[in-house]
Amino acid sequence: MNRLRFIANLLAICLLPALSVGIAQEGPKKERGEAVARPRKQGQAAEPEQPKIPSQFKKKGDLPPEGTATFRSDATTVSVDVAVLDNKGRFIPNIPQDRFRILEDGVPQQITSFSMGEAPMTVAMVIEFSNLFQQYWTESWYQTLTAAYGFLETLKPEDYVAVVAYDLRPEILTDFTQNKQEAYQAMRRLQIAAYSESNLFDAITDTAERMSEIEGRKAIVLISSGIDTFSKLTFDKTRKILQGAGVPIYSIGLMQALREWYDARGYLGPIARLDFLQADNQLRTFSKETGGQSFFPRFYGEFPGIFAAISDALRNQYSLAYQPTNQARDGKFRKIKVELVDPATNQPLRIVNEKNKPIKYTIIAKSGYTAPREVE
Repeated sequence: MNRLRFIANLLAICLLPALSVGIAQEGPKKERGEAVARPRKQGQAAEPEQPKIPSQFKKKGDLPPEGTATFRSDATTVSVDVAVLDNKGRFIPNIPQDRFRILEDGVPQQITSFSMGEAPMTVAMVIEFSNLFQQYWTESWYQTLTAAYGFLETLKPEDYVAVVAYDLRPEILTDFTQNKQEAYQAMRRLQIAAYSESNLFDAITDTAERMSEIEGRKAIVLISSGIDTFSKLTFDKTRKILQGAGVPIYSIGLMQALREWYDARGYLGPIARLDFLQADNQLRTFSKETGGQSFFPRFYGEFPGIFAAISDALRNQYSLAYQPTNQARDGKFRKIKVELVDPATNQPLRIVNEKNKPIKYTIIAKSGYTAPREVE
């Protein structure tokens, strides 16, 4: 069966209504080889960064206004933003530099720069809005706008946000701005979807490439079903571009409860079920390989926790940098692995809470980068 025709038939899915370790301020003294997870004391905050954001969505070749931004030109220095989260998704602060180890293609690297703190977010919201699933006043239309407006509500005055919607092609509804009213005004254009194509790969790579040279804490918040219908790029080509751009992607997968409801009643055939499973896997892959996270909410009540997790991961990070031992300009992909180790024993670091009990933790960082290629 023609895949596009099949997906178009799934529009009927959207026509039904919606289905209806606290950490103490002071913990125990840590033993050698341990790190105690403590939040910063109230009132203690790192000096916030104030990035100057150029108009990244202008046509290539346009020059930004004088004094707007400085870009990294030293391609031999690799920057890695790292978030260490406990089993409840909370950021673990106060881990010393000597506990971090970076491996590039399995080879340990010397960390040349290290910092931790809070900073404003620079976020591009990439929103699927097509007649494929976002027909006016359907369940997925409502869920899409609920997620988008809900995330905008969590932004702080110093944060930058851009809004991009896509169907057949991506459309920049507003460039980066600190004015939330501009973002809300742009969102008002999302009422009647135009095309029935949903070209995810083209939209996400276009946005990531435009953001690749922005310094500081940046990310793409992708609100999407994960379905791609007619992109020029393949899945593998999209992965390579996203890995090279170095922009973390935080994916929010749409229509989870609706799909389960239809699947339980036998309304989804094996091909549709496989397509949606593949879509979820694509979102997971994009997020994991770029150092972000993926979320698949089934209930509207999960959205606040998702927004808080994204904010916590972006605002609170360890920023590491190193000069790779492999200086070859061969354009090849280099794998990065970040570990926490006890420098005395070279074993995985044991992190404990205020009760001296070990904490399971997750390290979130990009999986690698593409080395520069020598220009002949």
